[in-house]
Amino acid sequence: MDITTEVRPGANRYACGEGILQDLPSYLAGFKKISVITGEKSSEAFKKYYRKELHYPTYRYDGSSSHENAVELANKIGQAELILAIGAGRVIDTAKMTAEELNAELMVIPTLISNCAPFTPIVAVYHPNRTFKAMGFMKRAPFLTLVDSKFLLATPKGYFVAGIGDTLAKWYEIEGITRNLEEDKKSAYVRLGIASAKAIQELLLADAVPAINDLEHRKATPAFSRVTDTIIGLAGETGGFAASFGRSAGAHAIHDGLSYLESTHEQLHGMKVAYGILVQLAHTNNLDEIQKLKAFYQETGLPLKLKELNVLNTSKEALEPVINHAASTNETFNMVDPKITADQIYEAIQIVESL
Repeated sequence: MDITTEVRPGANRYACGEGILQDLPSYLAGFKKISVITGEKSSEAFKKYYRKELHYPTYRYDGSSSHENAVELANKIGQAELILAIGAGRVIDTAKMTAEELNAELMVIPTLISNCAPFTPIVAVYHPNRTFKAMGFMKRAPFLTLVDSKFLLATPKGYFVAGIGDTLAKWYEIEGITRNLEEDKKSAYVRLGIASAKAIQELLLADAVPAINDLEHRKATPAFSRVTDTIIGLAGETGGFAASFGRSAGAHAIHDGLSYLESTHEQLHGMKVAYGILVQLAHTNNLDEIQKLKAFYQETGLPLKLKELNVLNTSKEALEPVINHAASTNETFNMVDPKITADQIYEAIQIVESL
């Protein structure tokens, strides 16, 4: 059995709408043993919006999204029917691993619009020191993802922009992986994954800039809701349908490599992935596409240069941890180019930096 090749579309249920969190008790009904996993900032944001008291044991993750922390939390909880995750990417991924340790269902309330973690059965696993370790595949997707667009208007602009960057990569990574795949070898689900990724790209290019403006003015407009559902839900469908053909490639490999530079630890996931899109496109010699994206990056605030990610030294020596990891056999740049080398990645970075 290879779970990475299976079609896994996402959450069992996806409920969204303005004020939908007020119905939380009805969604929790039927579960007797419930434990909450959250973070300090996530908990504060949730309590400002949701005024009712949650009378369940509550546990804080340690900020790492490590398997070690998930096991520690599972040991503290002991037994649960449902884990309620309240937070963003790392909180949610920690809760997924904890729920699996406990053989419990998982309900997710995202507190930010920043990635598809609330929807998918996939986790980004880090070492306790916050360097990237591996992608993990849970046996179950979330039982329910509860998306309150009114609540999510409190998302800081930077996180929303990072979510746009992370989600934009869905098209460029699946296109890079499948561009040399014979048409007859693309299964129905791979074709559906490609179509969903293209729809994501088109929607973001059309709606992202107005949606950012709507967020700044705290307006839950149709454009804002479309981008929210795209980042949290649709983004997970690309890999959910196309499996390994629609998951991480060059852009995420660059993100993972950048995690080995301590100066980037405070930079958001989607910002690093967005820069990785440009590096992947430079390696595949799609410089015209980079030029097309430049205006979009400038309008949204996505990074065009490493200095925007707090990487000031771009020498080969300084970037060795990045390029060596991104080119390694257990990374995903080889999904685009099976013969990728660290030198080629460095060359692509230099092209991006020169544009």
